Amino acid sequence: MHVHIYCADGEAKFWLEPEIELAKNFKLSRKQLKEIENILEEHYDEIKSAWQEWFKS
Repeated sequence: MHVHIYCADGEAKFWLEPEIELAKNFKLSRKQLKEIENILEEHYDEIKSAWQEWFKS
């Protein structure tokens, strides 16, 4: 399970399992990556639920 993050400065891919972990980074700063990771942690249950709903079919 993973998510792709896109913004004006670049993009990143994070694994959600077995733990939140950066998979790829394209031009985002360490500060931006940490902010993204914090958001993923705060909304983990929502993101996981939405991911499972989207890919269940």
